[in-house]
Amino acid sequence: MTFTVKEICQNIWNLEEKYELNHKKIQDCYPWQLIRMYLYYEITRKTNVFESAQQSSLSLFDKIRSFMPFAKNSLLSNPLSGKGNIDALIFDHPRKVIFQDEYQDIYSYFLKDVLNEMGKSFETIESPYLNNHFRSNRNIKENNVKFNDRILLGSFIHKTRNRGKIPFTEEERELIDAVKNELETIFKIEIDLFHIIEDHILNFQYDYKKYIELLQKRKPEIVFLVVAYENKALLAACKKMNIEIIELQHGTISPYHLGYSYPENTMKFNGEIKEIEYFPDKILSFGDYWKTASHYPIDSYNIISMGFPYFEENSRTYMKIAEEKSNQESENKQILFISQGVIGKYLSKLAYETAHSIYNENNENHSYKFIYKLHPGEYGTWRENYEYLNKAVEEFDNFKVIDESQPPLYELFAKSNYQVGAFSTAIYEGLAFNCKTFIIDVPGVEYLDDLIEKDIVKKVKDSEELINYIIKEETNEVEFKQYDKDYFFKNFDKTVFEKI
Repeated sequence: MTFTVKEICQNIWNLEEKYELNHKKIQDCYPWQLIRMYLYYEITRKTNVFESAQQSSLSLFDKIRSFMPFAKNSLLSNPLSGKGNIDALIFDHPRKVIFQDEYQDIYSYFLKDVLNEMGKSFETIESPYLNNHFRSNRNIKENNVKFNDRILLGSFIHKTRNRGKIPFTEEERELIDAVKNELETIFKIEIDLFHIIEDHILNFQYDYKKYIELLQKRKPEIVFLVVAYENKALLAACKKMNIEIIELQHGTISPYHLGYSYPENTMKFNGEIKEIEYFPDKILSFGDYWKTASHYPIDSYNIISMGFPYFEENSRTYMKIAEEKSNQESENKQILFISQGVIGKYLSKLAYETAHSIYNENNENHSYKFIYKLHPGEYGTWRENYEYLNKAVEEFDNFKVIDESQPPLYELFAKSNYQVGAFSTAIYEGLAFNCKTFIIDVPGVEYLDDLIEKDIVKKVKDSEELINYIIKEETNEVEFKQYDKDYFFKNFDKTVFEKI
């Protein structure tokens, strides 16, 4: 049986309502809130709803080799060793890109300038990405950065030592067993729910204790973080210490993103709506569109449109190209495919079939240029994983695979007439560059239901439907509805921080 993302979410919500899972306490924490997103990923993987991400994995040698930097960073850059009170702590996104000549988190880099201008002291706590910290040559002390390796390493050791030792009560075991059986019956898969819950509880117990220690030492007025649903212990510690914690939006949010979506029936306990304990106090969003993009468990006035400074700064250079593109008829129109690891095999095949069909119809395939932009996680593996991309590069001289950060993505948007993808945040960025947008009908397409229903984008099931849409668009037989680009990404609003 094949499931859609919508069906998976609905089944999870039904179980949450039936057993009041979001408010069941075990070992002094709320384990369902801890595992909710992890469980969603596990179900989509085991039901083959999504392909495995095509990025390189760490070998055993890499993991062993990375232990020494972890140990070193735990000693030399331990956030728990910091002294003195600070106004703000920033927990940024682990993945960094080179921006302004240094590795930076594109979602939070601007905070240091804003806080400096306001005369506020701050410190950034950085977690490793693929067991590494990507840093420029600048001294991390100059940028007020500490590494989170000490807490992560301690958490791993604590979990390893205590696995199998949690004293679940008989009632707790019965509840977990009942939910496990229902999940396995619904999805026809095996789920080791005891192990999943145990691991998350052990991580939470250690991390929560250490974050309380950190907050007591530094006494911040406010904490900013990226990806709140992966930092539940930090959320809980801030709530305990009455410190406001604010999330910076980092990607697409939809009614089917379980990091954010809590329909009212999933929040009930003994018949009444109860607060979700592990959720930020506020979310600073890219634009007004995201204020109603999901079933948030916080009031709408706490979803605050701030803008996306990285997009604003980087797109400015290329917006003029996009405007010129819209005002001119190009002989060689460009079709841009936006890849993601979980749908890469399907999208690469569709890209090849589209190029092949147009080639056969035109004899010489020079009326279009095809650009296939890989996700950074696919750069090193696409030749082994995507046979259709290899065929396309060999057969068509105007089919190009981009497997590096150059040219910049925004330049590709600016020069492209059409974009084809699934549910990446890049789709919204492409819309801001006036790209006519096609969404492939794969699991996860539900994320863009709103745009599809408003006729801002078109959903396509195969290359034939894609080509038909392109032909009709060029002959004005089909139209894309107009939209306010600032609705997705407004200009950066510094006054947000003054109000906070």
